[in-house]
Amino acid sequence: MNHIPSADMPQAVDVRLHLGQSIKDCRSGVQELAEGIHGRPELSFREEAASASIAGFLSSAGFAMERGTGGIPTAFTGTIGTGPLTVALCVEYDALPDIGHGCGHNLIAGASVAAAVALAPYVDTLGITLKAIGTPAEEHGGGKALLLEAGAFDGVGLALMAHPGHEGMTANPLGTSSQAVGRYRATFSGQAAHAAAMPHRGINAADAAIVSQVAIGLLRQQIPGDQRIGLFIAEAGAATNIIPDRAVVEFECRAFALSDFRELLAKVKRCFEGAALATGTELTIEATEPLYEPLIQDTELAGHWIGAMAARGRDVSAPAPDYKGGGSTDMGNISQVIPSIHPMFSVPGAEAPIHSAGFTAAANTQAAYEVMFDAAYGLAFTVAAAASDPVQKARFIEASYVRSTHKEARA
Repeated sequence: MNHIPSADMPQAVDVRLHLGQSIKDCRSGVQELAEGIHGRPELSFREEAASASIAGFLSSAGFAMERGTGGIPTAFTGTIGTGPLTVALCVEYDALPDIGHGCGHNLIAGASVAAAVALAPYVDTLGITLKAIGTPAEEHGGGKALLLEAGAFDGVGLALMAHPGHEGMTANPLGTSSQAVGRYRATFSGQAAHAAAMPHRGINAADAAIVSQVAIGLLRQQIPGDQRIGLFIAEAGAATNIIPDRAVVEFECRAFALSDFRELLAKVKRCFEGAALATGTELTIEATEPLYEPLIQDTELAGHWIGAMAARGRDVSAPAPDYKGGGSTDMGNISQVIPSIHPMFSVPGAEAPIHSAGFTAAANTQAAYEVMFDAAYGLAFTVAAAASDPVQKARFIEASYVRSTHKEARA
């Protein structure tokens, strides 16, 4: 089945005038794809069905497909066109444990795929190389960070995606960001002993875990309101009559600036070190995922997106002056080195917050799919507008050249 839109290839015309019809032409196929992803949620790095279905869809739309991009089995890259400006549309499709697509990644996938397919007939007119990059493990695992390091985004001049949110959110990304987040595992090692016969011979690792949790709880009073610390005790003993010789605490730190993040992490580590000192245990701390960096929204790309979403009747009012956003995304890592946008789009009727069962249900409604296609139009329009402006196009090409040259110099 061929999913390429039926719109005629324009010559010396404004591609943006044809994108609405291009989106309509692929609606049924893309919605079926997004519904299928929602109905079969898969966790980070295990998204075999979603990855295969999206790759197959893009292949039938004329994209040359590479599977296993960056050595990640569920990643892919679909490419069409040979123009000097390389554009990446990021496709997410992993789900959350227990609640499925409570972050609406089925809608993210649908929006990026629809935008890619809508742009496909016009890549030569726009002078672009268009890549649809499948980026696994956004929820946990930092798939984009791994792909960036592996070279999957080499030569890309701009990168885009859009994320669903609860009802009432503005689609205006200007002034918004995301928090850097680092996730770690603290392991305390002690000495097992009989809890009744020889408790004095034991070194209680569970005590160290509790002391660290108390210390971090007290630390929270002393940190700014836009920083976050989360943790849970993952392991702390197996029987009441054994002094635990091992305890594990999983934790994360978040802040909007990398400098603030590093300062916060140092304070949290001192809480663990103090707990180890107080209990006589040994401590090791290791990162469990790549660092997610703060998000940078490109102003010119955001301007195109805002205009497109306003034309579709979506709210693009300016965010509150003190609103930065919240949560974290590995799209932040991409935005640190490639001009990018990661705007939100409001799902009508979604009163529940993201990462909840309520939002999982809202992400599979017709209203959600309608706004998904508006977001697809916004992404496609943004690409076409940036590629049609000679000054902007030159800036994005230059950005990719400078980055590639710098990477080669470091190598």
